[in-house]
Amino acid sequence: MANPLYGQNKADSNINALASAISASATWNAGSIADGNEEALEITAAGAALGDFVLCSLDVDVADLSLSGAVTAAGVVTLVLGNNTGGAIDLASTTANVLVIQKQ
Repeated sequence: MANPLYGQNKADSNINALASAISASATWNAGSIADGNEEALEITAAGAALGDFVLCSLDVDVADLSLSGAVTAAGVVTLVLGNNTGGAIDLASTTANVLVIQKQ
């Protein structure tokens, strides 16, 4: 059996879910985040539903902070920056980006 070509869709594959992914972004100035603290941002992502998958990124280096995202309500993605670095971190104002892949 030959390997499928890159991007080739086989029967019962969920690759089509990427074509209908929802993208959204917002400006985020998280300010100074003390060690052990978090900062959250809600982004409107019309069509997002609980249980959907979320990919997230910032347009700046996260400087060892942890970045996570989840759909927390219909049409709302919440991003969280967590600081466990041992000191305060202050990121520059940036754009937060999300890509929501709807569960099948």
